[in-house]
Amino acid sequence: MYLIVGLGNPEKDYGSTRHNMGFNVINKLANQYKIEVTKSKFKGLYGTGMIEGEKVILLKPQTFMNLSGESIKEIIQFYKIEMEQLIVIYDDMDIEPGIIKVRKAGGPGTHNGMKSVVQELNTQDFKRVRVGIGRPQDKENLVEYVIGAISAEDKEKLDKGTDLAKEAVIEVIKKGIDIAMNQFNG
Repeated sequence: MYLIVGLGNPEKDYGSTRHNMGFNVINKLANQYKIEVTKSKFKGLYGTGMIEGEKVILLKPQTFMNLSGESIKEIIQFYKIEMEQLIVIYDDMDIEPGIIKVRKAGGPGTHNGMKSVVQELNTQDFKRVRVGIGRPQDKENLVEYVIGAISAEDKEKLDKGTDLAKEAVIEVIKKGIDIAMNQFNG
């Protein structure tokens, strides 16, 4: 069973922000595979279903980004998920909008949500899909950039990235991380 986690902030207020790329990918997977992500437990919203013949749990932590690891740790412990079966999806300022990167493992970088995940799980050895959001051109406040409004032009690029990320997750499940990395890391 795969645990697929999108990082973000509660959608009522932050649904259309750069920091919610992980949630957006989960929503696209849920829509395509008819999985309802509505159960409230483990400090998150989750749903179970099938993707390409594999049982999956889709999770959107509701702890706010900086405490995402708490939700992930709780659901992993409850369902006894192995690290090899975890995929975390999140936004990355070091990647241009519309581009994604698939990795087997690695550090959290400057991403506070990933810092929480690595700290709570006490490992960096899990799959991740990083969705590019780019950096602000005029060095505006970074917080405002990641949780502020998105222009229509930027939204189009970000949607392309979340579509690619959705496809990358499906490829990881179907053919494995190495093939997904070769296909999507161009």
